[in-house]
Amino acid sequence: MIKGNFIDNLPKVYGIYTGGFLAFIIIMAIGEQMGMSKYAIGVCFVAFTVFIYALIGWLSRTAQADAYYVAGRQVPTVFNGMATAADWMSGASFVAMAGGIYFKGYGYMALLVGWTGGYVLVASLLAPYLRKFGCYTVPDFIGTRYGGNTARLLAVIVLTVASFTYVTAQINATGTIASVALDIPFEYAVYVGLISILLCSMLGGMRGVTWTQVAQYIVLIIAYLLPVFWISNKMGAGFFPHFMLADEVARIGDLEQQFGIIKNSPENLAMLKEATKVQPGEAKWVLSGITKAHSEVNATPWKFISLAICMMAGTASLPHVMMRYFTTPSVKAARKSVGWSLFFIFLLYSSAPMLATLSKLSLMDPSLPTGIIGKSITEVEALEWYKNWNQAKLMLVQDFNGNGLLELNEFFMGGKAVVLATPEIAGLPYVISGLVAAGGMAAAMSTADGLILAIANAISHDVYYKIIDPKAETSKRLVVARVLLVVIGFAGATVSAMGIKQILGSVIWAFDFAMSGLFFPLVLGVWWKRANKEGAIAGMALGLISGTAYLVYLEAYGGAEILGIGQATFGIVGASVSLVAMVVVSLMTSAPNAATQRMVDEVRVPAGKSILGRQH
Repeated sequence: MIKGNFIDNLPKVYGIYTGGFLAFIIIMAIGEQMGMSKYAIGVCFVAFTVFIYALIGWLSRTAQADAYYVAGRQVPTVFNGMATAADWMSGASFVAMAGGIYFKGYGYMALLVGWTGGYVLVASLLAPYLRKFGCYTVPDFIGTRYGGNTARLLAVIVLTVASFTYVTAQINATGTIASVALDIPFEYAVYVGLISILLCSMLGGMRGVTWTQVAQYIVLIIAYLLPVFWISNKMGAGFFPHFMLADEVARIGDLEQQFGIIKNSPENLAMLKEATKVQPGEAKWVLSGITKAHSEVNATPWKFISLAICMMAGTASLPHVMMRYFTTPSVKAARKSVGWSLFFIFLLYSSAPMLATLSKLSLMDPSLPTGIIGKSITEVEALEWYKNWNQAKLMLVQDFNGNGLLELNEFFMGGKAVVLATPEIAGLPYVISGLVAAGGMAAAMSTADGLILAIANAISHDVYYKIIDPKAETSKRLVVARVLLVVIGFAGATVSAMGIKQILGSVIWAFDFAMSGLFFPLVLGVWWKRANKEGAIAGMALGLISGTAYLVYLEAYGGAEILGIGQATFGIVGASVSLVAMVVVSLMTSAPNAATQRMVDEVRVPAGKSILGRQH
C-alpha cells in the first residue's frame, strides 16, 4: 500500500492516521450509546493516543547523532510546521489560555498577540540564519559564534532555567488531565504524564519527537475545534462562531449587568479559604471567580503592550522553538516552515476567545438548559459534571449570602478546567470530553517532549561533548542524552506535584527568563559583527541575574513595580540590561577576529553550504 521512503509517503501515512483516529472517535461514541462508562471512555482515549505516540517513538529510534539531534535535517516544511505548532501549543495554549480570557477578560489577548507576533521575529531575525549556521542546539550557535566554553555554558544555563520552568507547567497539565481521566490523585498523575512524555522522545530524540508531534497536532486541533463548532451550533450561534463573536460577547455583557459582577468581601474569601483547606501532602484547590467584565481589556495600555513584547521576544528566544527549524532541509525551507507554523497555530489561537465566550455563556445564560447562575445551589451541587470536577478540586460553589441561589460571585472554577469541563457543561456526549482530554494531553506532551529534549541535548552536546569529553563516541553521547531525559523529566514532575505555580504563570515566567538571557545574544550574534565573546557573556549573565533579581524583589519581598513592570513582564528588565551590557562590553573590548566576522557575513547569505559540517 505504501511504497518508497517514509518522507515521500508522509501525506499518505498521516492521512491514514487521521482516518484511523476519527474511526476511533466513532467507535467510542457507539460505545457510549451502548452503555460504556465515562471512566472507561476517558481511559481509552488517553491510553490509545499515548500508545500511538509511544509506537511512533519506538519506530523512530536511532543511534545516529544527526538523526537524534536534528531529525537528519530532512523534515518537509508543512510537516515541520505541524510539529512546531504542536511543540508550541502547550498545555498553556490548550488548557489554560481560554481560562485566562474567561476569568480576566480580553487583557489576556496580549498573550495571543505576543505568541503569534513572535514568529515574525523568528522568521525575520533568526530561524533561517541559525539553520544556515548548521548547529545542533542554541548553545551550539552561541559557543561557536562567540567562541569559548564560558559563553556556551552560560547559554546552557539560561536554556535550562527557561525550559525547566516551562516544562513543569506542561507536566502539571498532563497530571491534571490524567488525574481526571484516570481518577487518580494529581500528585501521582504527574508521573503518569511523565512516563507518557518519555516514551515519545527517549529512543528517537528529535526524529521521534518530530513525527510524534505531527500526530499530536492532528489530535489536539480536532479536540479543540470540534467542541467549539458543536457548542456554537447547539446554542444557536452558528456553525462557524468566529463571525458571531461580537454578538456573543455583547450577550455576556447583558448577563453581567443582570447578575452583577461583585467583588467578594474579606469575609466571603475567608469562607472560601476554609472550604478549600486541605491536609498536608494533599493536592491544593486551584480556583478563580468571575470578578472582571468579559469584554474589557482589564489592563492599562502599557501592561497590555509590555506583556505582548515579552511574549514576542520570549518566543524568539526559546530554544525548543528554534530547534525545530534546525530540522529542515535548507534555509529556504526553514523560512517557509515558519509560515506554515503560524497557519497551524492560528487555527487554535483564533478559537480560544470563542471557547472562553461559549463556556461562559453555557453557565450564565438562563435561556439555555445548561445555565446555572440563579438556580438553586442544591440543584447545581447535584449535577453530575459538577460533582466530577468538584472531586478533582477544580470547581466549587458557596452560598455567601445564604439565599440558597447561586450568584455569579459564588461560583468558582480552576482556569485549567474551562476547556476540559466545557463539553460536559454544554451537554455534549461524554466522548467529546474524552476527546478534549486526549487533545490536552497531546498539547502538553508535545511541548514537554520538545523542552526536555532541548535541555538534555544542550547538556549532552554542549557540556558533556563540547566541554567535558570532546572525544566521546556517538553511542556514549546518546546514552548520556537519554539518561538526562529521565533525570530532567523526573525533576520536572516532582516540582509540578508541589503545585508551586499555576500553568499559565509558569509559562509566562519561562518566556521572561529566555528573553532576559538569550534574545539579544542571539539577535546580535546574527546581525552585529562587532558583538564579541566578552559582550555575550556579560549580556547573558547580567540579563538573567537582573531579570531574576527583579522577579524575587516583586514576589519574595513584595516590592513595588517600577515603571509598571510586573512579575509577568520582568523580562523587560533582564533584556534591557542584557542589551546595554552586551553593547558596552563589546565596544570596550577587542573586536572578533576576521574569520568570525566573515562567518557572520556568510550566515546572512541564504545560498550555500551550512557553516558547520554535518557532524560536529
